[in-house]
Amino acid sequence: MLLDALLPKELSPEIIIHVGGVALLATVVFFETGIFFGFFLPGDSLLFTAGLLCESEWLTLSPLELIPLLILSATLGTAAGYFFGRWTGDFFSHRKENLFYRKRYVDVTQEYFDKHGMMAFVFGRFIPIVRTFLPILAGIAKIDVKKFWIYNLLGATLWVSTVVSAGYWLGRRFPQLVDNIGLIALVMIAISTLPVVISILRKKTTPSGQNAK
Repeated sequence: MLLDALLPKELSPEIIIHVGGVALLATVVFFETGIFFGFFLPGDSLLFTAGLLCESEWLTLSPLELIPLLILSATLGTAAGYFFGRWTGDFFSHRKENLFYRKRYVDVTQEYFDKHGMMAFVFGRFIPIVRTFLPILAGIAKIDVKKFWIYNLLGATLWVSTVVSAGYWLGRRFPQLVDNIGLIALVMIAISTLPVVISILRKKTTPSGQNAK
């Protein structure tokens, strides 16, 4: 199946929830939102699937119980990335590329922050890679801690509430969606990564020393 080829079964949203329940769900959200090697973990698709499965045999919590827990996980994960950045300084500027790190990830994130400023912590929550690397770059730049916490909490609240609620609402409106979680996950991954892909392609096609129009 296409899903098996593009999304490792062990990391698919439904497997994470079915196997680990709320504890593993919260842990994955924590790592995906600020720990640099967690960028490959599902984010938007995981939250959406959690919303779909709320109040079911796999996830007994209601959205009102689940959302605050995941907001806390996302906020703390981003905070961990921020303080990691403050502690390590220019860690990534000297780090060799490997399976978990590519310089273009940092470049894309830096470009996004330069464009949106602190609101990148709100808008960037909906973009994979950006939401993982942004807090680390913010820590390296030693952005004001008070401002960081405000925008961190605002972004986490908006991201988690919107995506989980959308999954829950659509799941109640169209119960058959539960039988197509794999396909839904692929669609969400494709949509959420599109801005990153476009940004990388633009950088590759822009002549050196010039800015993309």
